[in-house]
Amino acid sequence: MSKDGTDPFVHVRGASENNLRNIDVDVPRDAMVAFTGVSGSGKSSLAFGTLYAEAQRRYFESVAPYARRLLHQVGAPHVQEITGLPPAVALQQRRGSPSSRSTVGTLTTLSNLLRMLYSRAGTYPPGAARLEAESFSPNTTAGACPECHGLGVVHDVAEELLVPDPSLSIREGAIAAWPGAWQGANLRSVVSGLGIDIDRPWRRLKKRDRNWLLYTDEQPSVYIEPEEDRVDYGYQGKFWSARKHVMHVLADSKSEKMRERALRFVRSVPCPECHGSGLRPEALAVTFAGRSIAEINAMPLTEVVGLLRPVAERSEADATTSTARSGETTEAAVRICGDLVARVDVLLDLGLGYLSLGRRSTTLSPGEAQRLRIATQLRSGLFGVVYVLDEPSAGLHPADAEPLLDVLERLKTAGNSLFVVEHDMDVVRRADWVVDIGPGAGEGGGRVLYSGPVAGLERVAESATSQYLFGRAKPLDHRPRTPQGWLHLRGVSRHNLHDVSVDVPLCVLTAVTGVSGSGKSTLVTQVLAEVVRSHLGLVPEEPDEAQPVVDVQNASGAESFDRLVRVDQRPIGRTPRSNLATYTGLFDAVRKLYASTDEAEARGYSAGRFSFNVPEGRCETCQGEGFVAVELLFLPGTYAPCPSCQGARYNAETLEVTYRGKNIAEVLALSVDAAAAFLSAVPAASRSLETLREVGLGYLRLGQPATELSGGEAQRIKLATELQRARRGHALYLLDEPTAGLHPADVALLLRQLHRLVDAGNTVVLVEHDLDTIATADWVIDLGPGGGDAGGRVVAAGPPAKVARARRSATAPYLAARLARS
Repeated sequence: MSKDGTDPFVHVRGASENNLRNIDVDVPRDAMVAFTGVSGSGKSSLAFGTLYAEAQRRYFESVAPYARRLLHQVGAPHVQEITGLPPAVALQQRRGSPSSRSTVGTLTTLSNLLRMLYSRAGTYPPGAARLEAESFSPNTTAGACPECHGLGVVHDVAEELLVPDPSLSIREGAIAAWPGAWQGANLRSVVSGLGIDIDRPWRRLKKRDRNWLLYTDEQPSVYIEPEEDRVDYGYQGKFWSARKHVMHVLADSKSEKMRERALRFVRSVPCPECHGSGLRPEALAVTFAGRSIAEINAMPLTEVVGLLRPVAERSEADATTSTARSGETTEAAVRICGDLVARVDVLLDLGLGYLSLGRRSTTLSPGEAQRLRIATQLRSGLFGVVYVLDEPSAGLHPADAEPLLDVLERLKTAGNSLFVVEHDMDVVRRADWVVDIGPGAGEGGGRVLYSGPVAGLERVAESATSQYLFGRAKPLDHRPRTPQGWLHLRGVSRHNLHDVSVDVPLCVLTAVTGVSGSGKSTLVTQVLAEVVRSHLGLVPEEPDEAQPVVDVQNASGAESFDRLVRVDQRPIGRTPRSNLATYTGLFDAVRKLYASTDEAEARGYSAGRFSFNVPEGRCETCQGEGFVAVELLFLPGTYAPCPSCQGARYNAETLEVTYRGKNIAEVLALSVDAAAAFLSAVPAASRSLETLREVGLGYLRLGQPATELSGGEAQRIKLATELQRARRGHALYLLDEPTAGLHPADVALLLRQLHRLVDAGNTVVLVEHDLDTIATADWVIDLGPGGGDAGGRVVAAGPPAKVARARRSATAPYLAARLARS
């Protein structure tokens, strides 16, 4: 008991959410509690699925029944009893909002204040009427640019894409965007009939003719004479400019292949009317401190504070109540700027000063998005709340983790409790209490191995966390390889990369490092990917993304690659119908196996019969979902097993076919480990299963829906899928923070597989903060020295030992300390 006689603990009894084994555990309030364990052990099931879910359930019970219907409700957790639990706020790892209209400003609500500042205290042109705050938002009818509808970008063709080789003539195919075969021949005949020389090199045609051929909306018809050696009649041929043809295909074609081809000639460019701001001219004409709202939205937060702080620091006595055109000295300006500066200062404390308010949320890493939410909570001033955080250090450079921990300490000092799911051992060491779940993942986990002060975990021998926390784990034994060639990039410019030159070694594993915002992801997942993708003639993976064009003055060495593989943490499917078995392709082998049984052949069942996505084999009650939705009006909606198939997904006739005593639904319910033994005699399935086990995913069920998988699990499934493909040639593998969300024991497994790819003759380049991974790389490219405008330069490059000695590198001291422990 505490001094005031209250019980300072949260008591959990009989928790059995997901793989938790009816556990009992006590955790202290008003403390930082770290929940640890290998990936899939049950940490999140306890912290989020049990503790947070129960806190939310209790809160919703206090809300009027009608209001509950308007809220996103979580279901009741599987737990017998929880006592001593305060209200909770969850700060989970999530990718940026899918909306292209969501920005740093909207996520933090800073945009609302900024719009109010311009409305109430902006400097208006003479004669202009004062605008309401919504007129400064590109997401409203009053503020959105009519040309781009507030998006700031328009999609259009570009001459260098339409005509990649201007030395060719029209007959030789200079206009690559035009169709091939008969349609292309028809257009050439029409152009010739219009008096334009189709045998002259494109660059030697008149500029007026080139522009007309590419961009005109005119569609003249020309009579085409029949060829001399044929008896066909002549016909009227209609002209299509290159742009009109591309836009016609994108708007009307039902062929995915034709649409993909057309997308090669389209790129997103800043809107020419609003110059990318998304705002109407009336809003852009209003200024504050000499800047339009678009200019402030584009500035790094560090510069925004520098601009607004002088206004905020004026005393209210100095402020006037003037309603003059220039309102920068008014009371409204002082008060709004004061609130803005105070809120932005919190973001600066979290190391996010390199972000701009206009930065789209789709470009934020999960770690950046979570820190923005933490900053919002810090300003809220809540007291007596449990904050449940999902790996707050994920995606952070060690130098950025320090200010984060300071902010978490401030939340705790303010009278709150912190329940943190965490893999970073440095963060765990700073905790007051640790709850370690394990010892393994899935069915091999779900037990509380230890709950108490951090030091006590050292005595728990079966804990994987204990081995890494107290230095007993053996580091990966690796000697740096020698590069077998180079990919040279010269004059690279995008985002904060300005005229950068980078040399990427071939046939080795390269780690690209640097503080958050230094330009790592821009270099690897955008520039490097697009240079190699362009060489291979591939369509951009995300053609609708509004990305600036990569400016690379010179690139050489891309011809070394036969394939490009991006292994990211995006979901492997967006619906429960997509799962581990379907994504990896092993389910095809399983369905063929069942179709080859005597019973299936006697009934005439093909492999398609054993798919839960086709009418012949699936349960028609649930349409192969395995569950049905149950609406409970004022209570949260829930799902129940299908009353016809009891969750099996298939109809009764299909389930009568068995292999070694199990029907196909029972095979989907097996874990990867169990399935590897059951299907050991099926080579096509066995190879996939063994590879999944090698990347540490033996605990997952074959039929586990894609929607239940974490980003780290999805990434390892993609990696395993690649590893099982016996492909020859030289592939470039690009990975963005592959260790995010992984326990150090799982990182060791992942590293072995990445080095296997290199041993097979491939090149692996990864963006990384994890020091164990960086220390075992063959080569390191360190960007910085800071984030945003203070970054974007190559600070150091070479083997890890060399980079660890670099003076200007923020990574060097941490890497040197890690190498000293080896």
